[in-house]
Amino acid sequence: MKNLTLPIRFGIVISALLIAFFLVLSLFELHTHPAFSLGNGIIVGFGIYETIRYYKLEQGKQFSYTGGFTVGIVAGFLATIIFTIFFLLYATEVNPDFLASLLEVFKNDYNVSVGLVTFVVAIMGFATSVVLTLTCMQLFKQSRNIVEANKEMPLKKVS
Repeated sequence: MKNLTLPIRFGIVISALLIAFFLVLSLFELHTHPAFSLGNGIIVGFGIYETIRYYKLEQGKQFSYTGGFTVGIVAGFLATIIFTIFFLLYATEVNPDFLASLLEVFKNDYNVSVGLVTFVVAIMGFATSVVLTLTCMQLFKQSRNIVEANKEMPLKKVS
């Protein structure tokens, strides 16, 4: 359980930031514009980056690619689950007209329910978490590049 406390903490913080961002957008009636979902990616990306960075600081030389990937995925997935639950509650209880205004683009050509939209939000969140975790791990993994290895281990002079 101790191994999961870090990504759980960061996952809760990421989800709180996502919810706050959504609510701020809703104050200005901008939460129905898909372009602002890029802000979600920035928030999740930064949160996953910080989760992996903090984990690497904790682990030191024992840091592994698998461990870093795991904490990033757990934080991202937890944030996605919490935000998806919030989204479902917002769309059904807080603002029942939200779904109609969100789907205005389709001009009622499709029969889309709140369940389908919530499912899409969850899938997008999971996919974003995987891609951003893989991207962040490229920054934190140990290089096996010969040039990089030579910088860390200087050549010895032969007498």
